[in-house]
Amino acid sequence: MTDPDGDPTADFLAEVRAEQTPWRTDRPVDAEGPEQAGQTARPGRFSKVGRAVGEAAPYVQAALFAAWIATSVADSGDSSGGMNGGQSG
Repeated sequence: MTDPDGDPTADFLAEVRAEQTPWRTDRPVDAEGPEQAGQTARPGRFSKVGRAVGEAAPYVQAALFAAWIATSVADSGDSSGGMNGGQSG
C-alpha cells in the first residue's frame, strides 16, 4: 500500500477519491435538462411570501427603530423629576 518513502496521506486519498465523472454526451449543451423541463415560469407561494417579506423588511426595521427612539425619549422624560415635580411650593 505505501512505500517507506511515499506519502501515506496521498496514498489514502488516492484510494478513497471518487472516479472522475465522464462528461455527458447524450444531450446537447443548449438543451433543457430534466430538472428544468417540468418547471413553469409561474412563481410559487413561497417565492411570493419571500418577496413580500423582503419588501416589508425596511419598513419593519424603521418602525422598530422609531419605537426604540420613542421609548428612549419616554424613559428620559420620566427620570427628569427635578424640573416640574408636580408639587406646588
